[in-house]
Amino acid sequence: MKWIEPKKYLKKLELTEFPQPEIIALNYPVLMCHGYGGFSMLVTPSPLHNSCMRLRGYGIHAFAPNIVPYATIEIRAEQWAEIISKLISLHGYEKINVVAHSMGGLDMRYAISKLNMAGSVVSLTTIASPHRGTSLAEIVLNTPEALKEKLGELIDWFGESIYPGHKSDSVAAVEQLTREYVTTEFNPGTPDAEQVAYYSYSAAVGKGTKVPLNPIYRLQNQLIFQNEGINDSFVTVDSAKWGKHLKTLSISHLEQIEFQLNKERKPVLEKFWKDLVLNLKKNGF
Repeated sequence: MKWIEPKKYLKKLELTEFPQPEIIALNYPVLMCHGYGGFSMLVTPSPLHNSCMRLRGYGIHAFAPNIVPYATIEIRAEQWAEIISKLISLHGYEKINVVAHSMGGLDMRYAISKLNMAGSVVSLTTIASPHRGTSLAEIVLNTPEALKEKLGELIDWFGESIYPGHKSDSVAAVEQLTREYVTTEFNPGTPDAEQVAYYSYSAAVGKGTKVPLNPIYRLQNQLIFQNEGINDSFVTVDSAKWGKHLKTLSISHLEQIEFQLNKERKPVLEKFWKDLVLNLKKNGF
């Protein structure tokens, strides 16, 4: 039997003076906007719920609501705008920091630019948002028509089941994530607002990196790499850069929302969220 020195063992039992998370005081609350899809909603109250609770642990007023998971940017943006107005009305906030994952970043860029939300949003931080589209959307759309139609019907049924009262349109949403649509239509028609600070995080795992990837997503990761370059299995590093690019994360697209995140990878995600809110604090938000 291996001998363990008593002092070393007792060292592990020592209590820290303040075991709770430190307080990170922001001047404005944080709204967390999820992206396309709803399967993570089967295991958590909302896709960004766990991350939201982490921010609340820092003493931050953070909210991670749900909207229709499969719909066009315009429809989703309207729902985010309604939520912002509701939060401001209920709690008396002057403005709000928005942190948006994936398609949520495009939703919020639209809401700020087209739905008069610039006066209510002080900053927008996007995480792996396809600001220049993703070839994965094109791969999905190139599925044989009959199969694509059936899959679309199934996904729409699922979306309307978990979020009733709002019609889903999964195929139309994917069409808006193609590189051609985002770069030739969405970006030129959706200018940034001067009074809003824009930040972004990209991510890279799998092919072309030393970061491991769940084998389930290896094929799409490799296909995106062949078409565009290093990526997080959904969105490339180059596509995710918008405004001031803060960092390229070594966290896959779904790990970013704590879906299929193993214990060894959790500290990486925890550090990322702390760094994100510290950036908001540093810039006075």
